[in-house]
Amino acid sequence: MKPIISASELVSESAGARPPVLLDVRWSLGGPLGRPEYEAGHLPGAVYVDLDAELAGPPGAGGRHPLPDPDAFGAAMRRAGVSAGTPVVVYDGGLGWGAARAWWLLRWAGHQDVRVLDGGLAAWTADGGELSKDVPAPAPGDFRPEPGGLGLLDADGAASFARSGLLLDARAAERYRGDVEPIDRVGGHIPGAVSAPTTENTGPDGLLLAPGALAARFTALGAGPDTEVAVYCGSGVSGAHQVLALAVAGVDAALYAGSWSEWSADPARPVATGPDPQ
Repeated sequence: MKPIISASELVSESAGARPPVLLDVRWSLGGPLGRPEYEAGHLPGAVYVDLDAELAGPPGAGGRHPLPDPDAFGAAMRRAGVSAGTPVVVYDGGLGWGAARAWWLLRWAGHQDVRVLDGGLAAWTADGGELSKDVPAPAPGDFRPEPGGLGLLDADGAASFARSGLLLDARAAERYRGDVEPIDRVGGHIPGAVSAPTTENTGPDGLLLAPGALAARFTALGAGPDTEVAVYCGSGVSGAHQVLALAVAGVDAALYAGSWSEWSADPARPVATGPDPQ
């Protein structure tokens, strides 16, 4: 099953015999908060999911958005009406990062039918979709996480990928180079990682590039048929969107969830700067 769905496809499926559960995951680094935006208007029937509170554990040594405790994550998804046998569609305000985080977590936790609304809320409204201010009260779902559905790396695994496979850095190029670092302890990148900003996976309309264009992009970055691929970002959010784009391109990839916020917090870990992987 492809990991994305268009607005027109979602309209059709929502009116069908097995309508998907809709999760609104509006989030942006540094704000604004997603809940007020959700309450101002969301896809009819969508349930709001708080990325910081429900799709991540408390920040700390594991990074700014460490993976949530599986039991807590499962409880949050059941409250949102997610069941193992029911399709799920996740969306956000347009960038796709928050939605991709939810997609990745659900797929990693064993859910088999999860897709991201390509282009998010903007694509929905551009296609004529209506918004609602009604806050639904879904019947509890039955989803129970069984982690392992997608590849997951720790810091040592990421370092190994940088030496033996292809480790993509999904952050902005200036953060990769170490020119600026607005959030974490130090700028730069994991030695051996290749710069591949997530923002280059979408067009000016906010939609993901076509599968062929994405495949060509990742091939040019070194993703060959016999190359294992992994991704990291700042804290495991935009990196999930990179994993999504790779999946659309037909490439399986693991995610280093702790990402740069975990890596850079340990002064003992090496840091490379400049435009080259080193």
